[in-house]
Amino acid sequence: MTILIKVIQVILALGLLVLVHEFGHFIFARLFKIKVEKFYLFFDAGFALWRWKPKNSDTEYGIGWLPFGGYCKIAGMIDESMDKEQIKAEPKPWEFRSHPAWQRFFVLLGGVLFNVILAIVIYTGIMAAWGEQYIKNSDVTTGIATNELGREIGFRNGDKVLAINGNEVERFDNLRIELIQEQAEEVTVERDGKRLTITIDKQYMPAILESADLFEYGIPFVVAQIPDTSLNASAGLMTGDKIVAVDSTATPMYTDVKEIISARPSSTVMATIERGGSSDSAAVQIVTIPLKTDSEGRLQLMLDGDLTHFYKVTERNYSFFEAIPQGVKKAGEQISNYWKQLKLIFTPQTKAYKSVGSFIAIGSIFPGFWDWRAFWAITAFLSIMLAVLNILPIPALDGGHILFTLYEMITGRKPSDKFLVAAQTVGMILLFALMILAFGNDIFRLLK
Repeated sequence: MTILIKVIQVILALGLLVLVHEFGHFIFARLFKIKVEKFYLFFDAGFALWRWKPKNSDTEYGIGWLPFGGYCKIAGMIDESMDKEQIKAEPKPWEFRSHPAWQRFFVLLGGVLFNVILAIVIYTGIMAAWGEQYIKNSDVTTGIATNELGREIGFRNGDKVLAINGNEVERFDNLRIELIQEQAEEVTVERDGKRLTITIDKQYMPAILESADLFEYGIPFVVAQIPDTSLNASAGLMTGDKIVAVDSTATPMYTDVKEIISARPSSTVMATIERGGSSDSAAVQIVTIPLKTDSEGRLQLMLDGDLTHFYKVTERNYSFFEAIPQGVKKAGEQISNYWKQLKLIFTPQTKAYKSVGSFIAIGSIFPGFWDWRAFWAITAFLSIMLAVLNILPIPALDGGHILFTLYEMITGRKPSDKFLVAAQTVGMILLFALMILAFGNDIFRLLK
């Protein structure tokens, strides 16, 4: 059922994105009286599930059977259909190639423009319906919990990250993202009341890309539940107990507990427990309890991971009209962030190209249950991705066609049809190579 829900979400999201993208091309083409031969949701290789051509219309509308993508076939335009026979004929007044460069420019830009508009609309809806909830970096009073890689770089548990490359980061969840996107050279932290500067060696960037737990919330190990099947069900623990030390080693964070017990599988450790103190009148008790670890070095206890129990959560709610500028701002931020991420892919030393994924990777980011907020947030981000990728100046993408059209507008010289066909072929080869890389990366991850 989980896989089915993910598949449905992927098809719905990509279907909406492609429909809106192609409609952007369609609406500008019709605005300038350019003939649109076909407008399809999904691909109709061999046959279509449904097709319809209205009376007195030049356009055939349909739904293909392959539920990834779609297309808008514009007469006289060199695109992925590679209709060379049409290009060989004399240009007709209703064809794309017969219209002025500025009109062709807007037809080409329409898909990207509409994807950006869709993202703004979705983000506006999210802000109006749910608002924003996040934890400020400055409100994480415990500082970070870092892993072995972080310690090797120079971070320590309890460090409070003040700035990355001299810039403050508002949201705690964005710390690692900013570190990667800015290819940070310096990180300013507060440690034991002193400001320190940690220099990041560029050689660590590939490892940072793979290390999702580089910066975690430094919450303590507070017991939320003791399952009846746990090895420690009868150890004497109580809900709300806080493990502050293991075998006399202080463990202010849950990661400290995890690190110690993972190195001691199938053994017994002495845990120092802080109990009580939840109200002003309740005294804090300190007790020591022997706890067992299983063969994988776990205590088999449920950790209290509710961040609202430890940190202040910033909430912002917006009316519909207040949400509009916030939606525009959010879309702008996402375009900037994704552009930075894309630049990493073309920076070989970061090895970010290994993170390129296909539909399988896209499916993995959707939750395995139905959550409308998550669905719309992911769809909006994918719309930004589609817009940014399509504007790249690569032949076969909208950006490549736009580049050639801009050249024509500036120089007054139109590239020959022969050149455009050759460029389209080269571009499609590049896209196929990218698809092979994406599917190859996904398969490699599945086999790991």
